[in-house]
Amino acid sequence: MIQLDGVTKSFGAQRVLDGLSLDVPDGRNTVVIGYSGSGKSVTLKCIVGLIEPDGGRVLVDGGVVGEMSREELAELRGRIGYVFQFAALFDSMTVAENIALGLARRGHDRSTIARRIEESLAVVELPGTEGRYPAELSGGMRKRVGIARAIALKPRYILYDEPTSGLDPVTSAVMDQLMVRTRDLGVTGLVVTHDMRSAFRVGDRIAMLHEGRIRQVGTRAEIQASDDPVVRQFIEGRPGQMAAAAPRRAPG
Repeated sequence: MIQLDGVTKSFGAQRVLDGLSLDVPDGRNTVVIGYSGSGKSVTLKCIVGLIEPDGGRVLVDGGVVGEMSREELAELRGRIGYVFQFAALFDSMTVAENIALGLARRGHDRSTIARRIEESLAVVELPGTEGRYPAELSGGMRKRVGIARAIALKPRYILYDEPTSGLDPVTSAVMDQLMVRTRDLGVTGLVVTHDMRSAFRVGDRIAMLHEGRIRQVGTRAEIQASDDPVVRQFIEGRPGQMAAAAPRRAPG
């Protein structure tokens, strides 16, 4: 299980996370929604040790990320796949080479790497693309390769950073199906997004991050039925000042 316990993080005078607490249960997709700049991506980077919180604790499988040695962090990152917002593929490498990079760093032999590449591309429905370069792929295909690269490592967890950002509705639906399929393979997912259509498709649990804390967390049905004015404004996409003016509600 991934657990965030009272996590705080500031950048200069700006407090981004302000006592964030959230449990990410195993075997489910947990979706974190929130306005742009609310700290969703910062939360993911704290989990994998790319950003160190100012306060609080991040725990993965009982280990405190901030107390891990370099070797322990490397082992942790072997258990966590990370799907970046813009795929983050190396343009000079083929699809196969991009996927193979992490596998080679973990010491897998050539036959295992070849098998993992083939298997992961089959999962994201991109067989036969091994020799193509990122520039030859659409934006949606690049993001699917990003998922293939993550699942090739057979991680326990996958963190998704705005996976449907910039995609058309049909391609977004394909990405949503892949996130559900990956969960069904036994991988725990943590998805950050401001795309409510995607959130309701893939999320077993949905948490709203607002003013540095979890405003409300619950099942899809519970969030859809929420009477919290801040949550309602966000999920309905209504403009206005209510989100800034409304009193904060204790997380559920």
